[in-house]
Formats: sequence, structure tokens, C-alpha cells
Amino acid sequence: MNKKIKTKLELQKVLRCIRNKRQKIIFTNGCFDIIHYGHIKYLRKAKSLGDVLIVGLNSDVSVKRIKGKDRPINKQLMRSVVLASLEMVDYVVIFNENTPEKLIKQIKPDVLVKGADWEIKHIAGSEFVKSYNGKIKRIPFVKGFSTSKIIKKIS
Repeated sequence: MNKKIKTKLELQKVLRCIRNKRQKIIFTNGCFDIIHYGHIKYLRKAKSLGDVLIVGLNSDVSVKRIKGKDRPINKQLMRSVVLASLEMVDYVVIFNENTPEKLIKQIKPDVLVKGADWEIKHIAGSEFVKSYNGKIKRIPFVKGFSTSKIIKKIS
């Protein structure tokens, strides 16, 4: 398994080390089913907001509940390995819930990042992050790029 892919328990040890170094933790999440140009731009921008980028990855079960029975296209192991292979991603952790709220509470990121299509009040964990003066950043999407569009095009 890739050294960047962590269980929630393994991530606890990593977080202690990161905090001891006083590094800024950035967190984002998603399905990242078929990685495309828009994802790369988004993750690069997220990483630029701090020192360590942790990506919460929806599990296969979670993706099915959110996106429907035909998703994900790629299984969570493949999706996590692809994400972990990206230079800007420091750690990947898989979660089973529909939202990463519990994971955000465990990580307690300095910056919580989501796409600009999300209103801050609807971003899971935003109230918690604001409660300790963490920052919420919304990153604009690159127009014309989405996993759903790719699936439609190849179908």
C-alpha cells in the first residue's frame, strides 16, 4: 500500500507529527472517480493554501449512496492510489459516511477547502472549523471538466 494512504488511526500519528512541526493542515474531500484536469487544478490550488494536504476520499459504499448504483467507475483502492500518486497530495484517507464531518473533527484542519459551487453554510464541517478560527476556502471549478461529463461522453 502507498505510504500516503492512511487509515483514520494511522492518520492520528501523522497529525501529531505535523502539529509538532507547526505545519498548516489543508483538508478537502471528494469522490475523485475519474481524475481529470479540473481535479488537478483544484488540488494544486488547495495545496498552495498550506503545508500538508489531506484528501478525504469517499468509499465505494459512500459514492454509491451519493452518486447512484452505477458509480463509482473506479474502486476506492484505485482512486486512492491515483490520488496518492499526485505530488500535491500528502495523505489520503477513506471515509464511509456521506459527508466527511467526523473526519474533519478528527483532523481539525487549519483550512477546509471545497469547490466554489458549495455555499459555506452547506460545507460539511464548516461550522466546526470556524469554531476554532480555521479558514474555509472555496475554489472555482475549471469550466467544462467533470467526471459526469466524461462518463456521458464515453457512454
